[in-house]
Amino acid sequence: MENEKSLLTASSIPILPNLTIRIPTVGEILEAEAHYYQLVSSLTATPFQYMVSLADMGIDFTKITDYQLFLILFPAYAKSDLGILFGNLDLSDITACTHPANDTEILYSPRNDLVIDELVHHQIADAVRKINHLQKETRRPGNEEAKEFRIQLERKKQKRLAGKPYEPYLEKLVVALVNRPEFKYNYEEVNHLTIYQFHQSFEQIKTNILFEHTMTGVYAGTVDTSKIKDRSCLSWLPME
Repeated sequence: MENEKSLLTASSIPILPNLTIRIPTVGEILEAEAHYYQLVSSLTATPFQYMVSLADMGIDFTKITDYQLFLILFPAYAKSDLGILFGNLDLSDITACTHPANDTEILYSPRNDLVIDELVHHQIADAVRKINHLQKETRRPGNEEAKEFRIQLERKKQKRLAGKPYEPYLEKLVVALVNRPEFKYNYEEVNHLTIYQFHQSFEQIKTNILFEHTMTGVYAGTVDTSKIKDRSCLSWLPME
């Protein structure tokens, strides 16, 4: 996605001529927050995050790729409403098959003559992570014992949370930011921000707060800047 325009002014990210990722507004997401983040999860998931489900299917999560997991997850999600990220594109007919030209596994939508291969999936996942300010999960267990321990730990966590209602994530961030003096939007106005704009504002406010607290310590003589390893706290500008 080189030479792309700033996502602060964008409403979508083109992937293919017939495939675009929408950048939804905060208000759109709040209308169905749980559904949105479930969809985001299916598009950006790594096997580490689905270790229990994969184990129950007899699949070793350390032996499959992100793309292979996507091939398992996405056809089911594609039968639900994808409009918040895919607009009017109807992918309910998408199925896993083998590409006749190179014998690779793909997802294909006959209705749209759309092929999603590993490269396209990578672009989709990157775009969805970027607009939602998500980092890719890269953890891997060091050995078989660690792997089994992680699976059992995650299984216990899922059992503990089973049956509990969805805990709003975005709603809590909205409430927190609207009540900060640095945030210039009220409850009505924030709904019109894209999720990318919202997260950029959130990260900037965190940066500002950290900078101000650090400088207060410096001026008070309680913080020695020569001992600070992460130098980002010495600037209020966004860090890459």
